[in-house]
Amino acid sequence: MNVLIPLPDRDFDVTEVAVPWRLLTRAGHQITFATEHGGVPPAADPRLLTGVVFGRLGAAPESIAFYGEMCASPEYRSPISWDAIDAERYDGLLLPGGHAPGMRQYLGSLLLQQRVVQFWNLDRPVGAICHGVLVLARSHDPATGRSVLAKRRTTCLLKYQERTGYLLTAWRLGRYYRTYPIYVEDEVRAALDDPAQLEHGPRVYSRRGTLDDDRPAFVVEHGNYVSARWPGDAYLFARRFATLLQRFAPQHPS
Repeated sequence: MNVLIPLPDRDFDVTEVAVPWRLLTRAGHQITFATEHGGVPPAADPRLLTGVVFGRLGAAPESIAFYGEMCASPEYRSPISWDAIDAERYDGLLLPGGHAPGMRQYLGSLLLQQRVVQFWNLDRPVGAICHGVLVLARSHDPATGRSVLAKRRTTCLLKYQERTGYLLTAWRLGRYYRTYPIYVEDEVRAALDDPAQLEHGPRVYSRRGTLDDDRPAFVVEHGNYVSARWPGDAYLFARRFATLLQRFAPQHPS
């Protein structure tokens, strides 16, 4: 199965890309990365590799190791352009997140939103985590004028999570954790037919799911769509997305 992962040129979340890449490729799936112009490998948020403040709040060592492997892979080193995306060629679409300023290139692209709508209308597996859910919230189907998420249950980066990151680091990093003035949760809720469609799951602040322990993690599945809140959900998110790929494989062979 061929999975498309669009990315900005810089500042995406290490864990939310590298963990799904690792689990999906080890399961035998093919990954195609896409950046705005293609051809040049993108770069993750460097603070997540070294630690956001005093070496803390960064990606886990395992995620950083996966990122190193991913950076050496042929698919990562040769991304296609967003303009070259042909939705019919892909069996799944995965939309990662990240909060640093470079993410705005990806989160605000009208071209990428058009490609996302094209893929969404094929009814194939779609996964979005953290800020990646904003791409779907902002992708409006011309036929309805509404977000493609309008009728779906979903989660996303939650307000208390975004606010906590900001309050812990604003003294040193300013608005590093506030990508936009409006909270991700508020914008996603506004895109839904009913605000109650957004699900929070149990509160978490530091505990993260791992390869062997999904207890702190939470995802929401609705049909062919799976969403997650933050990097702490990445392993469970990747596994549930892989399950969707298998479930839809007979209907959409590569």
